[in-house]
Amino acid sequence: MRLLRPLVLLAVAVGAVVWLRSDRAYRPDSLAWRAVDRDLASRFPDLPSTTTAALADRLDAPDPPLLLDARTEAEFAVSHLPGARHVDPDAEAGALAAALADVDPEREIVVYCSVGVRSATVTARLREAGFAHVENLRGSIFEWANEGRPVVRDGREVEAVHPYDAVWGRLLVPERRADLP
Repeated sequence: MRLLRPLVLLAVAVGAVVWLRSDRAYRPDSLAWRAVDRDLASRFPDLPSTTTAALADRLDAPDPPLLLDARTEAEFAVSHLPGARHVDPDAEAGALAAALADVDPEREIVVYCSVGVRSATVTARLREAGFAHVENLRGSIFEWANEGRPVVRDGREVEAVHPYDAVWGRLLVPERRADLP
């Protein structure tokens, strides 16, 4: 039984990589997106999350959540959600708390990355550091952009999103993928 779970996860991962190489991986009902969702549910079963639609509604509220981008600085520089603040995706709980010393620990926070894996880790670390109302954005910036929602660079709306790499970038609709150097 102990061997079964890792084998199932490996099979899902292999299937996701094969599907990521197809031209339809960006579709929300694709095998690749379902594999990402299953992986996150398996690794972070109790982690609170929100959808892109729910976040869009909340951003119009009088007191919107703080948005934290848990991608690399290079990814953030290509584009990010309007008003987002960059955090180091590799930072431990204490370093994240120090970086957010100016933020009320009771403030609502939504963390995103490319597809939700790095942001789930950061969300868990922020909760460990005492931030009470932190959620992971399901589908993260890729799903946000795929739905045609705005991303910005230097305060101006842009179309391109950093694809992370050539394989994971297939989860972005082709016209939203930034060219990799």
